[in-house]
Amino acid sequence: MSEPHVVVVGGGFGGLATVKALKHAPVRVTLIDRTNHHLFQPLLYQVATAMLSPAQIASPIRALLRHQRNASVFLAEVTGVDTARRRVCVEAADRHGCIPYDFLVLATGVHHSYFGHDEFAAHAPGLKTLDDAVAIRNRILHTFELAETEDDPRRHPDLLTFVLIGGGPTGVEMAGAIASLIRNTLASEFRRVDPRSARIILVDRAPRILATFSEDLSQAAHARLAGLGVEIRLGHAVDCIDDRGVVVNGERIPSRTVLWTAGVEPSPAGRWLGARTDRAGRVVVQSDLTVPERPEVFVIGDVAACEQDGKPLPGVAQVAMQQGRYVGRTIVRRATGGAPLAPFRYFDKGSMAVVGRNFAVLQSSRFRLKGWPAFLAWAAVHLEFLAQSSLRASVFLQWMWAYVTRQPGSRLIVQHHTSSPAARREELHV
Repeated sequence: MSEPHVVVVGGGFGGLATVKALKHAPVRVTLIDRTNHHLFQPLLYQVATAMLSPAQIASPIRALLRHQRNASVFLAEVTGVDTARRRVCVEAADRHGCIPYDFLVLATGVHHSYFGHDEFAAHAPGLKTLDDAVAIRNRILHTFELAETEDDPRRHPDLLTFVLIGGGPTGVEMAGAIASLIRNTLASEFRRVDPRSARIILVDRAPRILATFSEDLSQAAHARLAGLGVEIRLGHAVDCIDDRGVVVNGERIPSRTVLWTAGVEPSPAGRWLGARTDRAGRVVVQSDLTVPERPEVFVIGDVAACEQDGKPLPGVAQVAMQQGRYVGRTIVRRATGGAPLAPFRYFDKGSMAVVGRNFAVLQSSRFRLKGWPAFLAWAAVHLEFLAQSSLRASVFLQWMWAYVTRQPGSRLIVQHHTSSPAARREELHV
């Protein structure tokens, strides 16, 4: 009898944790992902703000699984799931095909959501992939270069106004990182324009930033951002985003760089499975993370609607990793005829966000920490969970160098095409 075939879709935190948990199991594993790398998303904003290079936060999936003999990697786009025949439909290199499975694990994550205003996407890019991060880095750095060569000072304010939509951890960390980049590095490198004249505006319709944190930590982060010169506008949603900027509460804010750091929505896993979803589109799963009436199909991470003690689990890496390890153990039990595991329970190790240089907030159950000690804890945790030891060493050294010299690591404007200065100005609608 052949070994059961486990197909895992998604090479993020949850999918990779599932595959690794099956390393010594009597199964064959196929990991499918549309990219060839595992991305450490919590540090993606540091690529977008020129602190780190893309290669410092991403690892080739094949390299991570090179010693796992029962695992194969398939670079492809999943287009659907045939649950009746137990097949995953894929498209790879312009060819369509199907991959049969005995167990299926969907860990397909999320993408940007503009809350019904998809027209915003053309003017307010989000941050979910390495391509997104490099494009944002290009745009931020390019605006200062354009301002330096712009003879009309009346155009400087529009160029040097950065608007971030969304006051969650991504928006807060991005705003703090842009402010630090300007104050610590760019301020001394330009001659015809003063980068310190730049405005950074963080907008959120919630009454406070970092709404999932305690109020005192939220206020501490707010005060820190304000001290860095970030303008924070709360209590109002964005009315309009276009090529001239944004409109908030009826007020137009001229800006050539608007970044979307707000909502996300799950991949179409629910539609693939024909399964019940919650209002956000996440697949409703049972206590063992399987889809109702589909015991061979597991859904984990951001795409799964899973409650614990009456509350939905947050869409963070630790949830996905713990779920992945649980699903791996569950499949081992089933493949070997062992007793089923107890229902999945998430152990909350806490949440954290860094706010500029030397300051972070950390919350774990009733334990709260802010300032320099939280910053050290944040750095240690993020280094620990990078996928490879080489990345941990590289990022640590880069952080130390940047801390001492105040010089970030990768301030390169990387264009994918050659264009004239006039064409580049047109791209930014200047």
